[in-house]
Amino acid sequence: MTRSMKESGAGAGKGVSVEATDAAGAKVAMITAAEESCLVTAADGQRVAQGRRLMLDGGTYEGLAATFHALADTSRAKVVYSLLWQELCTCDLAAIVGISESSVSQHLRVLRELRLVKSRRQGKMVFYSLDDDHIRVLLAVCLSHIRDGRREPDEIGQVLELLESRS
Repeated sequence: MTRSMKESGAGAGKGVSVEATDAAGAKVAMITAAEESCLVTAADGQRVAQGRRLMLDGGTYEGLAATFHALADTSRAKVVYSLLWQELCTCDLAAIVGISESSVSQHLRVLRELRLVKSRRQGKMVFYSLDDDHIRVLLAVCLSHIRDGRREPDEIGQVLELLESRS
Protein backbone atom coordinates (compact mmCIF):
# COMPACT_ATOMS: atom_id res chain seq x y z
CA MET A 1 0.00 0.00 0.00
CA THR A 2 1.22 3.44 -0.81
CA ARG A 3 -0.20 6.71 0.37
CA SER A 4 -0.12 10.15 -1.14
CA MET A 5 -1.24 13.39 0.45
CA LYS A 6 -2.85 16.27 -1.39
CA GLU A 7 -3.87 19.70 -0.21
CA SER A 8 -7.56 19.98 -1.09
CA GLY A 9 -7.87 23.71 -0.53
CA ALA A 10 -8.27 26.26 2.22
CA GLY A 11 -11.34 27.12 4.21
CA ALA A 12 -13.99 25.31 6.23
CA GLY A 13 -14.48 21.69 5.27
CA LYS A 14 -11.21 21.57 3.35
CA GLY A 15 -8.13 19.74 4.48
CA VAL A 16 -5.55 17.16 3.60
CA SER A 17 -6.73 14.11 1.65
CA VAL A 18 -4.97 10.79 1.96
CA GLU A 19 -5.29 8.37 -0.92
CA ALA A 20 -4.27 4.78 -0.31
CA THR A 21 -3.48 2.55 -3.28
CA ASP A 22 -2.77 -1.15 -3.50
CA ALA A 23 0.21 -2.72 -5.29
CA ALA A 24 -1.61 -2.50 -8.64
CA GLY A 25 -2.16 1.21 -8.16
CA ALA A 26 -5.93 1.02 -7.56
CA LYS A 27 -7.36 3.55 -5.09
CA VAL A 28 -8.67 1.67 -2.04
CA ALA A 29 -9.55 4.50 0.36
CA MET A 30 -9.76 8.25 0.61
CA ILE A 31 -9.89 10.05 3.92
CA THR A 32 -10.24 13.77 4.32
CA ALA A 33 -8.55 14.97 7.49
CA ALA A 34 -11.11 17.78 7.90
CA GLU A 35 -13.89 15.17 8.03
CA GLU A 36 -12.18 13.38 10.91
CA SER A 37 -12.18 16.28 13.38
CA CYS A 38 -14.45 19.07 14.56
CA LEU A 39 -14.26 22.45 12.89
CA VAL A 40 -15.23 24.06 16.22
CA THR A 41 -12.62 23.66 18.93
CA ALA A 42 -14.82 24.34 22.00
CA ALA A 43 -16.12 21.27 23.88
CA ASP A 44 -19.84 21.02 24.73
CA GLY A 45 -19.97 21.15 28.54
CA GLN A 46 -23.19 19.11 28.84
CA ARG A 47 -21.94 16.34 26.58
CA VAL A 48 -18.61 16.22 28.37
CA ALA A 49 -20.33 16.03 31.78
CA GLN A 50 -22.63 13.24 30.57
CA GLY A 51 -19.70 11.39 28.99
CA ARG A 52 -17.76 11.58 32.25
CA ARG A 53 -20.76 10.31 34.26
CA LEU A 54 -21.00 7.32 31.90
CA MET A 55 -17.34 6.37 32.27
CA LEU A 56 -16.57 3.09 34.03
CA ASP A 57 -13.94 2.54 36.70
CA GLY A 58 -10.32 2.12 35.58
CA GLY A 59 -10.21 -1.57 36.47
CA THR A 60 -13.04 -2.31 34.05
CA TYR A 61 -11.13 -0.68 31.18
CA GLU A 62 -7.99 -2.60 32.15
CA GLY A 63 -9.92 -5.89 32.02
CA LEU A 64 -11.49 -4.95 28.70
CA ALA A 65 -8.12 -4.02 27.21
CA ALA A 66 -6.53 -7.23 28.55
CA THR A 67 -9.30 -9.33 26.98
CA PHE A 68 -8.92 -7.72 23.57
CA HIS A 69 -5.13 -7.86 23.89
CA ALA A 70 -5.33 -11.61 24.51
CA LEU A 71 -7.57 -12.07 21.48
CA ALA A 72 -5.23 -9.90 19.38
CA ASP A 73 -2.80 -12.83 19.13
CA THR A 74 -3.78 -14.93 16.10
CA SER A 75 -2.88 -18.24 17.77
CA ARG A 76 -5.00 -17.43 20.83
CA ALA A 77 -7.85 -16.29 18.57
CA LYS A 78 -7.64 -19.65 16.78
CA VAL A 79 -7.68 -21.51 20.10
CA VAL A 80 -10.73 -19.58 21.29
CA TYR A 81 -12.52 -20.09 17.96
CA SER A 82 -11.76 -23.84 18.06
CA LEU A 83 -13.28 -24.03 21.53
CA LEU A 84 -16.41 -22.25 20.33
CA TRP A 85 -17.77 -25.51 18.94
CA GLN A 86 -16.33 -28.24 21.15
CA GLU A 87 -14.28 -29.12 24.20
CA LEU A 88 -10.67 -30.01 23.29
CA CYS A 89 -7.45 -31.15 24.94
CA THR A 90 -4.05 -29.51 24.45
CA CYS A 91 -2.99 -32.15 21.88
CA ASP A 92 -6.13 -31.56 19.80
CA LEU A 93 -5.70 -27.78 19.95
CA ALA A 94 -2.04 -28.05 18.89
CA ALA A 95 -3.00 -30.15 15.87
CA ILE A 96 -5.90 -27.87 14.90
CA VAL A 97 -4.04 -24.57 15.33
CA GLY A 98 -0.74 -25.88 13.95
CA ILE A 99 1.52 -24.95 16.87
CA SER A 100 3.35 -26.97 19.53
CA GLU A 101 1.62 -28.31 22.63
CA SER A 102 3.94 -26.13 24.71
CA SER A 103 2.76 -23.02 22.86
CA VAL A 104 -0.87 -24.07 23.26
CA SER A 105 -0.30 -24.51 27.00
CA GLN A 106 1.14 -21.00 27.28
CA HIS A 107 -1.79 -19.53 25.35
CA LEU A 108 -4.27 -21.45 27.50
CA ARG A 109 -2.59 -20.10 30.65
CA VAL A 110 -3.19 -16.51 29.45
CA LEU A 111 -6.78 -17.32 28.45
CA ARG A 112 -7.48 -19.04 31.80
CA GLU A 113 -6.10 -16.07 33.76
CA LEU A 114 -8.58 -13.83 31.91
CA ARG A 115 -11.42 -16.34 32.49
CA LEU A 116 -11.88 -16.84 28.75
CA VAL A 117 -11.38 -20.61 28.98
CA LYS A 118 -11.78 -23.21 31.70
CA SER A 119 -10.43 -26.73 32.13
CA ARG A 120 -11.93 -30.05 33.16
CA ARG A 121 -9.88 -33.12 34.12
CA GLN A 122 -11.08 -36.54 33.01
CA GLY A 123 -8.64 -39.19 34.19
CA LYS A 124 -5.26 -38.32 32.69
CA MET A 125 -6.75 -35.92 30.15
CA VAL A 126 -7.49 -32.21 30.60
CA PHE A 127 -10.17 -30.75 28.36
CA TYR A 128 -10.64 -27.05 27.69
CA SER A 129 -13.79 -25.13 26.82
CA LEU A 130 -14.90 -21.52 26.73
CA ASP A 131 -15.53 -20.24 30.23
CA ASP A 132 -19.09 -19.11 29.58
CA ASP A 133 -21.58 -17.99 26.95
CA HIS A 134 -20.37 -14.38 27.18
CA ILE A 135 -17.21 -15.43 25.36
CA ARG A 136 -19.26 -17.11 22.61
CA VAL A 137 -21.32 -13.94 22.14
CA LEU A 138 -18.19 -11.73 22.16
CA LEU A 139 -16.57 -13.89 19.50
CA ALA A 140 -19.75 -13.99 17.41
CA VAL A 141 -20.15 -10.22 17.53
CA CYS A 142 -16.49 -9.67 16.57
CA LEU A 143 -16.78 -12.12 13.67
CA SER A 144 -20.00 -10.50 12.51
CA HIS A 145 -18.28 -7.10 12.57
CA ILE A 146 -15.32 -8.39 10.57
CA ARG A 147 -17.55 -10.11 8.05
CA ASP A 148 -19.99 -7.19 7.74
CA GLY A 149 -20.73 -6.58 4.10
CA ARG A 150 -19.65 -10.03 2.98
CA ARG A 151 -22.14 -12.70 1.97
CA GLU A 152 -21.14 -15.28 4.59
CA PRO A 153 -23.23 -17.29 7.06
CA ASP A 154 -24.63 -15.31 9.98
CA GLU A 155 -22.18 -16.20 12.76
CA ILE A 156 -24.29 -14.58 15.47
CA GLY A 157 -27.33 -16.59 14.39
CA GLN A 158 -25.32 -19.81 14.49
CA VAL A 159 -23.98 -19.07 17.98
CA LEU A 160 -27.41 -18.09 19.28
CA GLU A 161 -28.82 -21.37 17.92
CA LEU A 162 -26.00 -23.22 19.69
CA LEU A 163 -26.77 -21.43 22.95
CA GLU A 164 -30.49 -22.19 22.66
CA SER A 165 -29.81 -25.87 21.98
CA ARG A 166 -27.78 -26.06 25.22
CA SER A 167 -30.63 -24.63 27.35
